[in-house]
Amino acid sequence: MNKIILNKGKDKAAWQLHPWVFSGAISKALGKPQNGDIVSVYNIEDEFIAYGMYNGNSRVAVRLLEWDPRNEIDEQWWRNRVKKAVNNRLSLLTDQNNTVRLIFAEADFLPGLIADKYADYISVQIHSAGIERVKDIIIDELAQLLEPKGIYERSDLKSREYEGLPDTNGKLFGDVPPEFVDIIENGIHYQVNIVEGQKSGFYCDQRENRAITAKYVHGKKVLDCFSYSGGFTLNAFREGASSVTSVDSSALAIETLNNNIKINGLDSKNHIAVQSDVNKYLRELGEQGEKFDLIVLDPPKYAPSRAALEKASRAYKDLNRRGLMLLNSGGLLATFSCSGAMDIETFKQVIAWAALDAGKEIQFIYQYCQPEDHPVRASFPEGEYLKGLLVRVV
Repeated sequence: MNKIILNKGKDKAAWQLHPWVFSGAISKALGKPQNGDIVSVYNIEDEFIAYGMYNGNSRVAVRLLEWDPRNEIDEQWWRNRVKKAVNNRLSLLTDQNNTVRLIFAEADFLPGLIADKYADYISVQIHSAGIERVKDIIIDELAQLLEPKGIYERSDLKSREYEGLPDTNGKLFGDVPPEFVDIIENGIHYQVNIVEGQKSGFYCDQRENRAITAKYVHGKKVLDCFSYSGGFTLNAFREGASSVTSVDSSALAIETLNNNIKINGLDSKNHIAVQSDVNKYLRELGEQGEKFDLIVLDPPKYAPSRAALEKASRAYKDLNRRGLMLLNSGGLLATFSCSGAMDIETFKQVIAWAALDAGKEIQFIYQYCQPEDHPVRASFPEGEYLKGLLVRVV
């Protein structure tokens, strides 16, 4: 097996079970490892640390998998990891919820692999060359464990470029998903477009946060920004919101949202769906003097890396300032960040600055997080990407 030797003093994180070895930590490679090869990682004193997947193109040069030298990374190792991840989620699958994240990359010791279950179909994303090598094994194990109608790959990701991999979309097992797959989350039906929708098709990481936020909406005027297929909107209507305005820049998202309202038999006469840039629309609402009782801000990732954090903080501040200015006294802002580079304390500070600029006094009354099927591995805090705050305007 090819061998990677780490520089002196650069082995601490690896000993502490962190799964990433950056290229700058490597002293030398013995042998000629190719992208996707399994390598053994040693410190400068020639002590074994772990096995991992190598990629010379990536800043993360080795993604560590196994710290016990007795556990060979063979076909059965991969199958066991997939089986463990799936079994840990089975309790979340009920008649009220048939959608769940089955595999969450590093959190499940499978770096570069995402798998989501949408009713009878599984959507897969592969981010790393090492996982690409064993894709057939992983798909076969998922098919045996869950017997889906089909498994579809949505590996059209920027991260694949850094791994030297082309974009790949298509059927991996069984049938190609229909244009819309009917799923259930929190007892609400959604039509999910796995083949062309955003990410792997749906944002199941907000499942619990949608239900929590809906507890506050009865009789309230709600604005749902970056609404996508209507997760927060539908939960709000079910819990008795007096009206909901949903805003998204995607025509497909708005079409899907309107269909979701119909299939759930919800009264759409008090619903307004707006295809628009959210910041532009918030500015227009402010000019019109509109006010709301509860606003949801669930934007895309503004900070893909720590280098982008300062710029992202300004974007989050401006977005939230506009939202806060549209709230009535006593109104609530449910605001989120899915940027892993932004921790919760920084996010709180950004919202505090936004409130100051908006001339609003606020209270933080609840702190959102990602759900059980998106666990945070103790040795990989970077996996804690989703955070949110429920803010009251005093």
